[in-house]
Amino acid sequence: MVSFGGLARKLLGSSNDRVVKRFQSRIQAIAALEDEMAALSDDQLRGKTEAFRAELAGGKKLDDLLVPAFAVVREAAKRVLGMRHFDVQLIGGMVLNQGSIAEMKTGEGKTLVATLAVYLNALEGKGVHVVTVNDYLASRDSEWMGRVYRFLGLSVGVIVHGISDEQRRAAYHCDVTYATNNELGFDYLRDNMKYERGQMVQRGHHYAIVDEVDSILIDEARTPLIISGPLDDRSDLYKTIDGFIPLLDKADYDLDEKQRTVTFTEDGTEKLERMLEAAGHLHGPSLYDIENVTIVHHVNNALKAHALFQRDKDYIVRGDEIVLIDEFTGRMMPGRRYSEGLHQALEAKEGVTVQPENQTFASITFQNYFRMYKKLSGMTGTAQTEAAEFGDIYGLDVIEIPTNLPIQRLDEDDEVYRTFEEKFRAIVKEIQDAASRGQPILVGTTSIEKSELLADLMRREGLKNFQVLNARYHEQEAYIVSQAGVPGAVTIATNMAGRGTDIQLGGNADMRIERELADMPEGPERKAKEDAIRADIKRLKAIALEAGGLYVLATERHESRRIDNQLRGRSGRQGDPGRSKFYLSLQDDLMRIFGSERMDSMLTKLGLKEDEAIVHPWINKALERAQKKVEARNFDIRKNLLKYDDVMNDQRRVIFDQRLELMDAEELDETIADMREETIEGLVAKHIPEKAYPEQWSTAELKAEVEDVLNLDLPIPDWAAEEGIDDADVRERITAAADESVKQKAERFGPEVMTYVQRSIVLQTLDGLWREHLVNLDHLRSVVGFRGYAQRDPLNEYKSEAFELFQSMLGNLRERTTRQLMRVELVQPEAHEMPEVPEVEGHHLDPDTGFDEMGSGYYPTSALGEPGDRSTLDPNAPETWGRVGRNEACPCGSGKKFKHCHGAFV
Repeated sequence: MVSFGGLARKLLGSSNDRVVKRFQSRIQAIAALEDEMAALSDDQLRGKTEAFRAELAGGKKLDDLLVPAFAVVREAAKRVLGMRHFDVQLIGGMVLNQGSIAEMKTGEGKTLVATLAVYLNALEGKGVHVVTVNDYLASRDSEWMGRVYRFLGLSVGVIVHGISDEQRRAAYHCDVTYATNNELGFDYLRDNMKYERGQMVQRGHHYAIVDEVDSILIDEARTPLIISGPLDDRSDLYKTIDGFIPLLDKADYDLDEKQRTVTFTEDGTEKLERMLEAAGHLHGPSLYDIENVTIVHHVNNALKAHALFQRDKDYIVRGDEIVLIDEFTGRMMPGRRYSEGLHQALEAKEGVTVQPENQTFASITFQNYFRMYKKLSGMTGTAQTEAAEFGDIYGLDVIEIPTNLPIQRLDEDDEVYRTFEEKFRAIVKEIQDAASRGQPILVGTTSIEKSELLADLMRREGLKNFQVLNARYHEQEAYIVSQAGVPGAVTIATNMAGRGTDIQLGGNADMRIERELADMPEGPERKAKEDAIRADIKRLKAIALEAGGLYVLATERHESRRIDNQLRGRSGRQGDPGRSKFYLSLQDDLMRIFGSERMDSMLTKLGLKEDEAIVHPWINKALERAQKKVEARNFDIRKNLLKYDDVMNDQRRVIFDQRLELMDAEELDETIADMREETIEGLVAKHIPEKAYPEQWSTAELKAEVEDVLNLDLPIPDWAAEEGIDDADVRERITAAADESVKQKAERFGPEVMTYVQRSIVLQTLDGLWREHLVNLDHLRSVVGFRGYAQRDPLNEYKSEAFELFQSMLGNLRERTTRQLMRVELVQPEAHEMPEVPEVEGHHLDPDTGFDEMGSGYYPTSALGEPGDRSTLDPNAPETWGRVGRNEACPCGSGKKFKHCHGAFV
């Protein structure tokens, strides 16, 4: 029986079909211009760019130019790349231009599609950012598609890791800029630590196209980008707090070993408060007052260190350091450190040197970074399953673009086995069978460990001709993936490996030519070799087609249907035949979590023998339902994280906007005077209560504080003895004295130097307080969840207390700035360069592996410690090596890179 909704879709088409149909008239209009564009010379075609810009300057909108601009790009691509945009690619370009996500199957040419929307939007001259998942793709695409843009008179830049600020600034000022999501985010954060506009590299956030948009805006958005640097030494505080914990009884805290949590009881909290008060570390009557948020964080860490962590089980003490032990392998992990001050708490507990913490200088989530763009769009092969999240968080619609040719891939039902061993035996047998027929096979795994496990099994079975990829070495991996369509090729890859590179049956001719003929100069001999390679590819493609096309064999289901669909989509490119199949066992994580025990007993009763599999569409549907539940849960987690980050983001915007105003202001006298006035108001209000008699005033304390903050020695107690004086008179006299002091200083310094001094002091003070504020927010976030036990909403509590902390920070800014400006003296008037940005490091954690993409290892390892003194390096003692970069030679002398040797995953 067909539902009413299904009948309506058959008669009227889906909403997606109706959106796609709306583009047809424009496709016909572009086609009508094809002959006219083909008749133009190269110079005439290039001249269209200036003509379009003139029309925009004359008042036309981008939408008015879409048809002729797309026709120009189609013709340019034919001439420069030998590639003509299909009609469905034109639809993709229109979807990108309207600020939506174009879902296009693998092999449909998304890289070429982007050129249409990029060119059109670049005509405005405000910069278009094309965002990729790694440096290799950014470099490849900027060079490959950059040929079209340069042919049409546009400038193209690329941002990759390790280039200088000058190179970055030049790249951002190009019409089109290719970059990775990490580099864009870090440049934004670093720009907001600079002290002059001229030092900044970005020029705004006008329009971005995000390639592999699901990977960047959903998967990688689970962890923020962080810029950090070493914190002031707080070792004394760690040691002091640590001394209190052994004085507590077991009744003073609740320990849950199963959940690995420990919390203070009410009695324990009171006892601790008395100890902290006696030591002078408690501000106010309660430990949980907002002023004590940092102390709460320290005492919680100290309690964890004593109650949850055992020496020689969780860690060992070696020399003067704490070395962690991997709970799964029992191996030592030198160089690995706990974050958020927990490692320092362990160091204080064991009496070794307490190393400085790393402080967050700036951080941002990808959600909040990409929402800054005035227009945002994206493209991927798999976005439909996450359409709700794209709409809710980014305001992006997902439009499914039809394929150029019908899909011929056969998606078979899953095979389910009872145990891992049975499943892997079946997989190895299937690989042997397919390889013997000459069918190329891509074996998808969910982790690096599973890839290695399968590779070991295959070696034991005598299979040696296969490649293992794990989404780490992007350039080498792109070549291997590009050749995975060669007949009989077996490629084992994590699901994300090689994204952005098509698997073409028979292999990729261009990449083979580039690799095999890299050192051969242009000429007849090279041309003959190129023709031979292309002929060989054609022959191999015919064999692969005869064998059934690419076979995607997946070793288990992922939590997300989207990742499974990405893997399936590798096969059946451009109408090629292919097949896909998932092999599962009841011991797989997803099956185990969703009630496989009942299924196991049921299959046993039904008489399922060893090495037999059950295959049924119902199992596929049950698994999809389980995956939908996991996806919904993960979406809720990300949405909740974003709600907390939005609180910080609002404050971040205020601070960053304030910094820009301070940098742009020609003079700051008025701003500084307002700060000084408010500081004086606060000092007077603190010591002279409203409507109090002069004999009730704390004049001696006010005099001392005015001297401390304003560097002024004023006879305030004498003023109080005058008849008829009130608090307003005192405030005015202090203000007048402060203004006179500043005026004299300005005359000595001169206006230009005075403005420089004011700007540098207020910016440095603001930055220092903002860093302290970020630490406080981190600490508040870690403890605010406990408010739920008191039936109070943790998010509302976080919002209100974060606002109080922010107001307190602004008050501190006024006072600290005033204090420094009242005391500053010019030592060398001629040398007034802006202060240097502090030494910082960037971190972005891979949410699945814990690998820090930007640093030198697992976060926060790379952020701690300085490179060791190599003169004292002992190859046999890793503790003497200091910090070693992932790509440096391993100090042990093996000849391998550090990441393949002592820095390998453990």
